[in-house]
Amino acid sequence: METEEKKLIRKGRLQGFLITFIIMSVLGAVIIFATGVLLLSEGSLDYSFIYGSPGKSVLDKKAEHKIETLQAIIEKNYLNDYTEEDLKDGLYKGMMEGLNDPYSVYYTKEEYDELTEDSEGVFEGIGAYLSQNPDTMVVTVTRPIPDSPAEKAGILAGDILVEVDGENVEGDDLNVTVAKIRGKAGTKVNIGVKREGRDGVIRFDITRASVESMTVDSEMLDDSIGYIQIMEFDDVTYSQFMKAYKALQREEMTGLIIDLRDNPGGSVQTCVEIADELLPEGLIVYTEEKDGKREEYKSDGSSFYDGPLVLLVNGNSASAAEILTGAVKDYELGTVLGTTTYGKGIVQQILPLGDGTGVKVTIANYFSPKGNNIHGVGIVPDEELELDVDAYLDDGVDNQLDRAVEIIKEKKK
Repeated sequence: METEEKKLIRKGRLQGFLITFIIMSVLGAVIIFATGVLLLSEGSLDYSFIYGSPGKSVLDKKAEHKIETLQAIIEKNYLNDYTEEDLKDGLYKGMMEGLNDPYSVYYTKEEYDELTEDSEGVFEGIGAYLSQNPDTMVVTVTRPIPDSPAEKAGILAGDILVEVDGENVEGDDLNVTVAKIRGKAGTKVNIGVKREGRDGVIRFDITRASVESMTVDSEMLDDSIGYIQIMEFDDVTYSQFMKAYKALQREEMTGLIIDLRDNPGGSVQTCVEIADELLPEGLIVYTEEKDGKREEYKSDGSSFYDGPLVLLVNGNSASAAEILTGAVKDYELGTVLGTTTYGKGIVQQILPLGDGTGVKVTIANYFSPKGNNIHGVGIVPDEELELDVDAYLDDGVDNQLDRAVEIIKEKKK
């Protein structure tokens, strides 16, 4: 029988499972599905040797005249203050928005600095994970980190973020909002949220702190069944995964459940490293760029898991999480259980523009070992099972996890 303590732990893990968007972190570890970052020296605008010569400008004489007309209207009529830099940034952002691709974005100097800041899993911020719907741009709190300033202040999973320091951020790109929330430990930020069942905006004064991002959780379930939850693929995730994985092996686990529900993806390299520990020798994933260039990521097969395996997924399992899911499914290494995944089968790359600004642009499709591209369609589980929301809300019962345990037991017979 499951103890009340275990039920509470399980319920805590599920706090983010009912949120329905791509998750990114306000801790500063902005999750980008990228194959790498090209860097140029600051101040150098001659980057054609990397990106190629500029093509024919979309700004013909008519477009240039229209921009000049708009500028004249602004100068004569616009009520509030603005700078030329504001207008230029707006032009650059508009050009990327013209691609109608929510994953291709222009970043100002401040935004680009935040985006490319090195991290090792410890960040200064409020300690909450955010999500943004790429269609509505609504930003939702997926979950606060345990014992973080956000949790202590009363921020809850499901809160909709609408204000930062009194400024309305509805409709802003998530990276821009993240930059506003982040700050040095000890400084304060006021966060305004809307919450289901409450009227108006609820505001919290939060003191920022250094927060470690724990991306992996684990425990040994009954019948020596190991359980590992991977919340996202950050730089620290591989070491956290291996620590949990080896601990379960030392306890002689006889089956393994990997929980990827609500995992938004993240670092491809980290995902590949974890997949290499689980998969036999062969292809993990490959990408194809516009010119047909193909890059392959492979497992050497030196250590792979050959026991009963179940992967738990849902509609929020995206990007790198789908790479691992697709590989396990293609190799028939285990059972994929849950609901159809998000369907993000494209790759973004961060490119500097030489003046401190940069862009993130979609550059490639990725494919599972059998050549499946899941963009826009997701991965259909081997066994489909919806989360019983009522049972979860009433008793903290996770019917998907319970079924995963049953499958492991059946495979062990």
